[in-house]
Amino acid sequence: QVQLVESGGGLVQPGGSLKLSCAASGFTFRAYAMSWYRQAPGKERELVATITSAGGSTNYLDSVKGRFTVSRDNAKKMVYLQMNSLKPEDTAVYYCSTDYGYNRYWGQGTQVTVSS
Repeated sequence: QVQLVESGGGLVQPGGSLKLSCAASGFTFRAYAMSWYRQAPGKERELVATITSAGGSTNYLDSVKGRFTVSRDNAKKMVYLQMNSLKPEDTAVYYCSTDYGYNRYWGQGTQVTVSS
């Protein structure tokens, strides 16, 4: 079965950095685009970044462009989100996700809190 397990969240001061990781299993990882979403308290879940199956193309939410970088390692079945220059408004639970078959799959999420 498809499993996505995020890690790397935590508490960081404004201007700091974090790198999130997502370990994937249960499907042919190299064949599927991967995405990072986030959901802040009281807000809808939003798409933060997407990377194509081979990693050749990426897309970002406007508010994170130039600060966040999505990458993947198909040999390790891992996808990453490097987050720099973090702002309090980046505080959210971050989810790794993929479309596989007729379903969208989600990890359990990892909390990122940006606060002084």
